[in-house]
Amino acid sequence: MKRKTLTVNEVADYIGVHPDTIYNMVREKQIPHVRVRRRIFFTVEAIDRWLDEQEHSNVVI
Repeated sequence: MKRKTLTVNEVADYIGVHPDTIYNMVREKQIPHVRVRRRIFFTVEAIDRWLDEQEHSNVVI
């Protein structure tokens, strides 16, 4: 079975930012994520959708 989630480090690599940036965005609820206890996960589909929305809204990330 193929994994459907990404970790903070994987998302940081995927969008080209530092992991600390992802943690800050999660804390400020700026990026779609799921928490399982203390772990933070992301789906590629949600991140791709979010990136597309950011691009179309001309919001500075």
